[in-house]
Amino acid sequence: MTGYVLYHNPRCSKSRGALELLQERGIEPQVVRYLDTPPDAATLRTLVRKLGIRPRELLRTGEEEYRSLGLADESVGDDAIIQAMAAHPRLIERPILMRDERAVIGRPPERVLELLD
Repeated sequence: MTGYVLYHNPRCSKSRGALELLQERGIEPQVVRYLDTPPDAATLRTLVRKLGIRPRELLRTGEEEYRSLGLADESVGDDAIIQAMAAHPRLIERPILMRDERAVIGRPPERVLELLD
């Protein structure tokens, strides 16, 4: 099957689990190692739209960049958050599975199954 894109970090157990769940069902998604090839701001906006969330909800709040960039401040706007994630991809929650006009964050990994036909 094609049409699935998985934003993946192979060092993350949740991300590995999501990929394994897909492969067990015969799905070989296009794997984007987003730390090696970070999504640009336009791609991040598309992901946020498909996820149906605000950019802030895609942030990993435990990362050092989150603290050092002052992203906990609620006055930081969506555009600034998108730019921060584009510049510092470790801030992006993972894994994210996208298909057509929908996407899900795979936390827990079983959530990726929501996009299967």
